[in-house]
Amino acid sequence: MADILVTGGAGQVGLELLAHAWPQGVTLHAPSRAELDITKPESVAAVMASRHWAAVINPAAYTAVDKAESEIGEAFAINALGPALLAQATKAAGIPLVHVSTDYVFDGSGTRPYLPGDAIAPIGVYGASKAAGELAVRSGNPRSVVLRTAWVVSPHRANFAKTMLRLGATRDSLGVVADQHGSPTSATDIAAALAAITQHLLADAEAPTGIYHFTNAGQTTWHGFAAHIFARAAAARLKTPAVKAIATSDYPTPARRPAYSVLDTASLTRDFGIAPRPWQEATGETIDALIQASNSSAEGSRSA
Repeated sequence: MADILVTGGAGQVGLELLAHAWPQGVTLHAPSRAELDITKPESVAAVMASRHWAAVINPAAYTAVDKAESEIGEAFAINALGPALLAQATKAAGIPLVHVSTDYVFDGSGTRPYLPGDAIAPIGVYGASKAAGELAVRSGNPRSVVLRTAWVVSPHRANFAKTMLRLGATRDSLGVVADQHGSPTSATDIAAALAAITQHLLADAEAPTGIYHFTNAGQTTWHGFAAHIFARAAAARLKTPAVKAIATSDYPTPARRPAYSVLDTASLTRDFGIAPRPWQEATGETIDALIQASNSSAEGSRSA
């Protein structure tokens, strides 16, 4: 029997972790933020003492990239202090910690996929807070894995795919940034990777630790991703807009984004046997699910 503590259970990755098909004997527990506030030492201590945990998975994060520029304290509390407290607590308990991080720890000046050991240089508060969290985890609990990912989509919460479908339903044209490069990634696949890593750590005390990358395979731009989303929407006979390519400079935001944040996943495949699917296949499943949910909702409204 293995009880695994999951933080951020109401987020995109957290919900997919809970939906994942874990082996018999593994039980996930995902307390609400009211039950577990990872930024409060007493809250972490109480939950850690509540049962004999086998491992902790931490996908909880402050992810409002633009708001982070003004909410610096909150971003660092959730993305840096929280992981530090979890690292301290899991080390004291003698159990592994698996932590989710981001491509935004890089500055985006690269021209080939970033390796886990490449120098980090975040260009915004969000990235800086996540970089601090990585350091806290790796220094606080040597038996930890930091998994960086990027461009996450799922049927849950707010994300790019949901935004595009919502805007596309009412607009004739959309301008989408075409000079930022990355890898759209399914939260379902991230959860599967986290599950595989965690099970390796539980089964083998000598399992690899450190920083790894997981995204779905291949790369595109936000404009390319939008075109993919609307191609699937059009195939389902939904209204779709014309998608115009624009530059980052045409769409100013409070936070700077990396221009290039493709992540190299080879070490994850080598050490854990996890081979990412192409982004088109993985995110296509999410997009189709969103389209089906939208159609079902529309049909329900008409029948009502």
